Amino acid sequence: MTSRRNPSNRHPGDGAPTQAPRVEFEDTTPYDAYVRASTLATLQKTATDEPGEYMFLVLSQIMELYFNVIAFEWRTAQRFLRTDDLGEALLALRRSRDHFRGLNASWVSFTWMTPPDFNAFRERLGEASGFQSFLYRHVEFLLGFKDPALLRPHKHLAGDHYAELAAAFEAPSLYDDVLAYLDRQGYAVPQAVLDAETNATHEWNEAIEDAWVQLYADNGHGTPLREFAESLTDIAEEFSDWRYRHLMAVRRTMGAKVGTGGSAGLAWLEKSLQRQAFPELWSSRTRI
Repeated sequence: MTSRRNPSNRHPGDGAPTQAPRVEFEDTTPYDAYVRASTLATLQKTATDEPGEYMFLVLSQIMELYFNVIAFEWRTAQRFLRTDDLGEALLALRRSRDHFRGLNASWVSFTWMTPPDFNAFRERLGEASGFQSFLYRHVEFLLGFKDPALLRPHKHLAGDHYAELAAAFEAPSLYDDVLAYLDRQGYAVPQAVLDAETNATHEWNEAIEDAWVQLYADNGHGTPLREFAESLTDIAEEFSDWRYRHLMAVRRTMGAKVGTGGSAGLAWLEKSLQRQAFPELWSSRTRI
């Protein structure tokens, strides 16, 4: 039986022509030039031959990238809230929720690590600690958790990173913009809250809880303002989930030892877990 070639470069039964991908380039591939994967692949500088250290380093870098894109989405949401464009703000908030889910899934890769696995390279970390992550701190500042002491470890960052972090500390948080938007929509936020310094942690306020209660009473399922409230709730929950998974990873790999950065380790994380983003949005649920 004689084989028949397909000179037209078409799949049998398919009228669409196929085009083989280009495989020759004068320089690096356009994909690498855009994504810079070859640069990313050189950023893992391990101090030991322990397989756990390489995984620890890669996953830590992945989390840093997630913090960066989450902060980007929240700044985008703030920009649209300031122009009362709730639709675009909602899209950014929903994207950030999904980014958080990807971030939280990263903790799965740590579940195999036992204390001996971590101890095999822990000393080579020196004083390095996730507590020192300026991108994570940026996320916290955007959520409204602001403590000036947490700026100090980052004052010698290279480039413009410290200036950007300091600007985020001084600027309105995402929740500040949320509350200002609610006030413009007719849900009374105390003027003292709207005029408060933006470089301090937001404190629970009964009148804001009242506003959330009223918003839920006025807006049913599927309405933009109800979806707005629920998207913020999702974000706060995902953030708490990240903190909890961090806590459990530390508990699993090092117990209650002092943290590499000198913190109380487990006790510090347990205390941090008690702080809730958007507090009135949560307390209002008791009354709704």
